[in-house]
Formats: sequence, structure tokens, C-alpha cells
Amino acid sequence: MTEITGKKKLPAAVERFILHWGDMGDQWGVNRSVSQIHGLLYLAEAPMTAEDIADTLGMARSNVSNSLKELLAWNLIRRVPILGDRRDHYEAETDIWEVAARIAARRKERELDPAITALRACVTDAADDPTINPVASKRLKEMLAFTELADHWFMQMLKVPRSRVVALMRLGEKIANLLPLGKAK
Repeated sequence: MTEITGKKKLPAAVERFILHWGDMGDQWGVNRSVSQIHGLLYLAEAPMTAEDIADTLGMARSNVSNSLKELLAWNLIRRVPILGDRRDHYEAETDIWEVAARIAARRKERELDPAITALRACVTDAADDPTINPVASKRLKEMLAFTELADHWFMQMLKVPRSRVVALMRLGEKIANLLPLGKAK
């Protein structure tokens, strides 16, 4: 059993956010408990101990401990020393732009990089295989080109100052109209 029944009462909006953050994480392939703990720490006004987290969310201490290790590996939380207390306290990164960048970088590392490696191998194997259908070979090359383009775009966006990224996002589709290709169809 990983859940404990005696949890602390949270304000409704905070509880709703934590539950929603957990659901979103679950849909992205992140353990629900990990995401819920991140949501709690993101909204917390002060660093929390693992015991505080377990009590607040009604989770087993072992589940909290494992989840904290994963969040530390994602670099989404950090240990914070508290004078006079020997226990570990944790706080989340609260700059949402930094949170998004760290999550994107980790997902690129876990998903995009291996996909590029696999696609490159497939394209190479297809080129050396006279029995491969030309349509399959063409589609593998297109998939690789698209994936490499997405990877290149991501790496470029990491170098763009935040203020410019915000401006680009606010422009939305208007930016496409500025391109020499004309208006999008």
C-alpha cells in the first residue's frame, strides 16, 4: 500500500492544481506521485521535508522518497538546508520558464535523442538493403529530416533570450506572415 489516509487539508484550488499536475505528468509518462509532489512543492511557500510532503499528500514515505530522487534527477527541485534542522528540506524551481526548459531538455534527452539515433540507423540500413521498398526508404529519410529539424530548432531556442521567446510566442501566426514565403494557407 502506497497511500496513507490521514492527509493534511489543502485549499481547494491548491488540491485541484496538484491533482491536475499529477494527471498531466501521468499523461506525459511521468509517475503521478512524482508530478503531484512537484506540484505541491511548486506552490509551497516554504521548503518542505519528506515527512511534510507525505503527510500533506497522504503518500507513503517510501513513495515520497523515491519521487524526490526522481525530481532531483530532473533538476526540478533542490535540497535546502534549514538552520537548526538536520532533515532534508526541498523546494521547487519556481521560475516557470526554467521549469519548462528543464522538462523540455530532459524529454529531448529521453525521447528525441534516441529517436534520432534509431532513425539514422534505419536510414543507413535501408540504404544498404536492396529489398527495401523505395517508399519506406523515402519516408524514413523524411522522418529523420523532420526529427533532426525539431532537434536543431530546440537547440537554437535554448540560445534565444527569454524576452525574445516571449515576443515570438505573442506574435503567434503573425510571424509566419513576415516570412518571404508569404501568408500561410
